[in-house]
Amino acid sequence: MGLFSFIKNAGAKLGIGKSTAEDAAEKKAEAAAATAEANKKAAASLKETIGDLGLEVENLEVTINGEAAVVSGKAKDQTTKEKVVLVVGNVEGIAQVDDRLEVEHKEPEAQFHTVESGDTLSKIAKKFYGNAMKYPVIFEANKPMLKDPDKIYPGQMLRIPNLD
Repeated sequence: MGLFSFIKNAGAKLGIGKSTAEDAAEKKAEAAAATAEANKKAAASLKETIGDLGLEVENLEVTINGEAAVVSGKAKDQTTKEKVVLVVGNVEGIAQVDDRLEVEHKEPEAQFHTVESGDTLSKIAKKFYGNAMKYPVIFEANKPMLKDPDKIYPGQMLRIPNLD
């Protein structure tokens, strides 16, 4: 005996085994189904987290497709809407949030700031308000997502509310 050579796709043409294309298509379909299921579970987890944080949104829907998330429903106020967007957007793997939330009680919109290396809430307060001692305003505006004013990280997005 020795080394035998075959035409690699002949078996499928003879009804034996699967062709490479069929096998690849099957694997692609399985991967797509697994991704869709993972996205569905991640969306359900986000909805639960939003509820656990006490953010009230009627008919809240969260869908995830790859790096993009869509949130819809009716938030009680602008602050809740912005916090929901932050909860969803600050999740690893999410690069974009399509905000389709409606607001029951209109308020002025906050600004947003992406934390950079070396940022502190005091430094951010100085930039936006001209006063580093206003950092508690930013901290309060980002509760319950922030639990400690000293624990922010690069890439995190924060709400910067307007001062009344």
